[in-house]
Amino acid sequence: MSSNIKVQRICQHCGTEFTAKTTVTQYCGDSCAKQAYKSRVRTQKVELSNMETQLIRTKPIEELQAKEYLTITETCKLLSVSRWTIWRAIKNEDLPAGKIGRRTLIKHSDLNRLFKQNITPDDEDIQKEQRDEVKEWADAGQFEIAECYNLKEVQDLYSISESALQDLIKRNNIPKIKYGWFAYVPKIVIDKLLK
Repeated sequence: MSSNIKVQRICQHCGTEFTAKTTVTQYCGDSCAKQAYKSRVRTQKVELSNMETQLIRTKPIEELQAKEYLTITETCKLLSVSRWTIWRAIKNEDLPAGKIGRRTLIKHSDLNRLFKQNITPDDEDIQKEQRDEVKEWADAGQFEIAECYNLKEVQDLYSISESALQDLIKRNNIPKIKYGWFAYVPKIVIDKLLK
């Protein structure tokens, strides 16, 4: 079935304008269509190769995670740390290990237990403790957060370096409170010293 449609299109491969006989034509000619096809095939091969490389990279780690007992070398690979770090952990009795002949083996569950011990308290607990500290500080007759600058505000306001500000706080025994990510100092004291 022939078509009398003539549509102006732009070739998706070379970018030249051409007259198409259908509304779905994407390329100006056979050579552009073949080159675009080769390009798509090449891209698919590169993506497939990258996926295979990624699988090869992660396969040893997955195998190590599946093992119940690990050697020192395998533990180093799994944790991405040096042998000395593992040996220090064993020496400090942070990481239990057993010897079979000349080989030192570490139980995988002991590694998991080691990291569960080192988990820090939740951020909410830390923030609650800090709010309690601020409340105690305010109850003691000292300053409230609303009456304080954080250290960055002082640096911007008075064009003072961080080390000079820390030195000023230390020399004058200025009370400093840490709340959230910031440390605060009383506005009235800072204004007196720096104005």
